[in-house]
Amino acid sequence: MAKHIRGRYEGSISRPPSGHWRAQTTPIKGHRVTRTFKTKLEALTWLRDMQSDLQRGFDYQGSKILLKDYLHDWLDTSRKALRLKTADSYSRTTEKYIIPSLGEVPLKDLTLFQVEKYYTGLIENGVGIRTVRLVHSILHCAFEKAVIQSILTRNPTSHAKLPRYKHGEKKVLDDQQVNRFLLAAIDSPFVGLYHLAVKTGMRLGELLGLKWSDLQWGSGRLYVQRQLQDVRGIGCFFQEPKTSSGRRTLQLGEGTIQALREHREFQQIQKDLAGQRWQENDLIFPSKIGTPLNPSNLRLDFNRVLERAGVPRVRIHDLRHTAASLMLNNGIPVIVVSKILGHAKPSITMDIYGHLYNEMQEGAARLMDELISPIKFTLPGNVNRGSSQGELISNPIPNICNDLHR
Repeated sequence: MAKHIRGRYEGSISRPPSGHWRAQTTPIKGHRVTRTFKTKLEALTWLRDMQSDLQRGFDYQGSKILLKDYLHDWLDTSRKALRLKTADSYSRTTEKYIIPSLGEVPLKDLTLFQVEKYYTGLIENGVGIRTVRLVHSILHCAFEKAVIQSILTRNPTSHAKLPRYKHGEKKVLDDQQVNRFLLAAIDSPFVGLYHLAVKTGMRLGELLGLKWSDLQWGSGRLYVQRQLQDVRGIGCFFQEPKTSSGRRTLQLGEGTIQALREHREFQQIQKDLAGQRWQENDLIFPSKIGTPLNPSNLRLDFNRVLERAGVPRVRIHDLRHTAASLMLNNGIPVIVVSKILGHAKPSITMDIYGHLYNEMQEGAARLMDELISPIKFTLPGNVNRGSSQGELISNPIPNICNDLHR
């Protein structure tokens, strides 16, 4: 016979012939929820929890919502609060990775075990760690909103174990390869950009967002204040850096300043050739008609210069890593490198470029040997003091031991 629990939200516990305990309740009209348990206590606990959730305003309509539908709604409502490129990245990642695997799962049924199994599956299928962590960020933010909306009682991703970043060695050019690259780029319309990239480590979006008004010719200071973003379906637009550390002032050397002077002369020739088609935006590195430069056009030129220079094939972003490695390997303090790169804190720089420290330690060891060697020393006991190198001719330990036992 079923035991009924009365109240605002009714429920019942019964024990059918199977021997297990069954608990059921009707949180919303026409929708009965039933669970089976091994013991009466487990069934009673579940039923009490259900009633407590309902009294706190938990919305059991969420039991009908599929993950794909909720994610689409969440993305639509969150888009205004996100940067355009971030919103685009969230949308593409959701459609490519989350919906095909978990889209048909009811929102309320997703468990921590399922989430961790899903992450593991992504890694096993060759999905990068950065992408898996992005997937987690999307799910975690979406589920947090579902908890706030009382659609879920808890976030199933809160305690999920995530793969750790493995900052391996970056593909970089050494100083000789950089010089060959810049020599090969001497006839490129972007030679000034390449100089800035390998000497300051600026991001591509930051380079393409530079304006002549950001440069003080007299002092050699360059102010990084915006980025050029390229978002699918929207196109190119300018945006402020994500963090305050991204807005920074860089000091340029005379060689870089000279490269920019020559680039400005070249740009004037481009203006004359473009005539009325030229659109003045004050950009240092625009297209042939003054508009924001499409990054894909730059990549074509970049690959041609690499081939002409006979150096390893790298990405434009690897020029940033090249600049960082050259600075660190030549003794520039990590805190200075961090400021130049626009990292929020030096620990980020150390995490990314930590593999360089083994090489730097070898150099430090050699330097310390040179600074503190040779050391002349004498010890009490039977020591030949005539050795110019401080070499011990006989072992003083027995004499020391004898002295201790006297």
